[in-house]
Amino acid sequence: MSIETARNIGVIVVLALVVWLVPGGGEGAGLVIQLLNAIFIVLVALGCAILYRRFRGEIFALGDQWRFALYAAVGVAVVTVAASGRLFDTGVGAVAWVALVGGASYTLYLVWQRHRSYS
Repeated sequence: MSIETARNIGVIVVLALVVWLVPGGGEGAGLVIQLLNAIFIVLVALGCAILYRRFRGEIFALGDQWRFALYAAVGVAVVTVAASGRLFDTGVGAVAWVALVGGASYTLYLVWQRHRSYS
Protein backbone atom coordinates (compact mmCIF):
# COMPACT_ATOMS: atom_id res chain seq x y z
CA MET A 1 0.00 0.00 0.00
CA SER A 2 1.36 3.40 -0.95
CA ILE A 3 1.73 6.36 1.40
CA GLU A 4 -1.03 8.25 -0.41
CA THR A 5 -3.49 5.39 -0.02
CA ALA A 6 -2.68 5.05 3.69
CA ARG A 7 -3.13 8.80 4.15
CA ASN A 8 -6.50 8.76 2.37
CA ILE A 9 -7.69 5.83 4.49
CA GLY A 10 -6.55 7.67 7.60
CA VAL A 11 -8.53 10.77 6.64
CA ILE A 12 -11.67 8.69 6.11
CA VAL A 13 -11.21 6.93 9.46
CA VAL A 14 -10.73 10.24 11.29
CA LEU A 15 -13.86 11.68 9.67
CA ALA A 16 -15.83 8.56 10.60
CA LEU A 17 -14.63 8.85 14.20
CA VAL A 18 -15.72 12.49 14.32
CA VAL A 19 -19.21 11.53 13.20
CA TRP A 20 -19.40 8.55 15.57
CA LEU A 21 -17.78 9.77 18.80
CA VAL A 22 -18.12 13.54 19.00
CA PRO A 23 -21.41 14.96 20.29
CA GLY A 24 -23.00 16.77 17.40
CA GLY A 25 -20.92 14.70 15.00
CA GLY A 26 -23.70 14.85 12.43
CA GLU A 27 -23.22 18.61 12.31
CA GLY A 28 -19.49 18.05 11.86
CA ALA A 29 -20.22 15.68 9.00
CA GLY A 30 -22.51 18.30 7.46
CA LEU A 31 -19.70 20.84 7.67
CA VAL A 32 -17.24 18.44 6.05
CA ILE A 33 -19.70 17.70 3.24
CA GLN A 34 -20.25 21.43 2.64
CA LEU A 35 -16.51 22.03 2.53
CA LEU A 36 -16.02 19.17 0.07
CA ASN A 37 -18.85 20.51 -2.10
CA ALA A 38 -17.30 23.99 -2.10
CA ILE A 39 -13.90 22.58 -3.06
CA PHE A 40 -15.51 20.53 -5.84
CA ILE A 41 -17.33 23.58 -7.23
CA VAL A 42 -14.13 25.64 -7.20
CA LEU A 43 -12.20 22.87 -8.98
CA VAL A 44 -14.92 22.50 -11.63
CA ALA A 45 -14.91 26.27 -12.19
CA LEU A 46 -11.13 26.30 -12.53
CA GLY A 47 -11.28 23.37 -14.95
CA CYS A 48 -13.87 25.18 -17.07
CA ALA A 49 -11.75 28.33 -17.07
CA ILE A 50 -8.69 26.40 -18.21
CA LEU A 51 -10.67 24.66 -20.96
CA TYR A 52 -12.13 27.98 -22.09
CA ARG A 53 -8.70 29.61 -22.30
CA ARG A 54 -7.25 26.63 -24.13
CA PHE A 55 -10.06 26.31 -26.70
CA ARG A 56 -11.15 29.96 -26.99
CA GLY A 57 -10.37 30.10 -30.71
CA GLU A 58 -12.34 26.95 -31.47
CA ILE A 59 -15.26 28.17 -29.38
CA PHE A 60 -15.48 31.45 -31.28
CA ALA A 61 -15.05 29.62 -34.59
CA LEU A 62 -18.31 27.74 -33.93
CA GLY A 63 -20.40 30.77 -34.81
CA ASP A 64 -22.95 32.61 -32.73
CA GLN A 65 -25.73 30.00 -32.80
CA TRP A 66 -23.56 27.04 -31.87
CA ARG A 67 -21.67 29.04 -29.26
CA PHE A 68 -25.02 30.02 -27.72
CA ALA A 69 -26.04 26.34 -27.74
CA LEU A 70 -22.77 25.44 -25.99
CA TYR A 71 -23.20 28.09 -23.30
CA ALA A 72 -26.89 27.25 -22.82
CA ALA A 73 -26.15 23.52 -22.44
CA VAL A 74 -23.44 24.17 -19.88
CA GLY A 75 -25.72 26.59 -18.00
CA VAL A 76 -28.64 24.16 -17.96
CA ALA A 77 -26.37 21.36 -16.74
CA VAL A 78 -24.93 23.51 -13.94
CA VAL A 79 -28.33 24.73 -12.74
CA THR A 80 -29.81 21.24 -12.95
CA VAL A 81 -27.00 19.67 -10.95
CA ALA A 82 -27.24 22.51 -8.40
CA ALA A 83 -30.97 21.83 -8.01
CA SER A 84 -30.59 18.05 -7.84
CA GLY A 85 -31.58 17.86 -4.18
CA ARG A 86 -34.89 19.59 -4.81
CA LEU A 87 -35.60 17.87 -8.09
CA PHE A 88 -35.16 14.39 -6.65
CA ASP A 89 -37.71 15.09 -3.91
CA THR A 90 -40.54 14.28 -6.35
CA GLY A 91 -40.98 11.80 -9.17
CA VAL A 92 -41.74 14.55 -11.68
CA GLY A 93 -38.60 16.38 -10.57
CA ALA A 94 -36.50 13.27 -11.13
CA VAL A 95 -37.91 12.90 -14.64
CA ALA A 96 -37.25 16.60 -15.28
CA TRP A 97 -33.68 16.16 -14.02
CA VAL A 98 -33.06 13.28 -16.44
CA ALA A 99 -34.64 15.24 -19.31
CA LEU A 100 -32.61 18.39 -18.59
CA VAL A 101 -29.30 16.58 -18.17
CA GLY A 102 -30.03 14.43 -21.23
CA GLY A 103 -30.91 17.48 -23.31
CA ALA A 104 -27.80 19.33 -22.21
CA SER A 105 -25.64 16.29 -22.92
CA TYR A 106 -27.15 15.84 -26.37
CA THR A 107 -26.64 19.53 -27.14
CA LEU A 108 -23.00 19.28 -26.10
CA TYR A 109 -22.66 16.24 -28.35
CA LEU A 110 -24.15 18.18 -31.29
CA VAL A 111 -21.77 21.10 -30.67
CA TRP A 112 -18.85 18.69 -30.53
CA GLN A 113 -19.95 17.09 -33.81
CA ARG A 114 -20.21 20.54 -35.40
CA HIS A 115 -16.71 21.36 -34.17
CA ARG A 116 -15.29 18.11 -35.57
CA SER A 117 -16.95 18.60 -38.95
CA TYR A 118 -15.11 21.91 -39.49
CA SER A 119 -11.76 21.05 -37.89
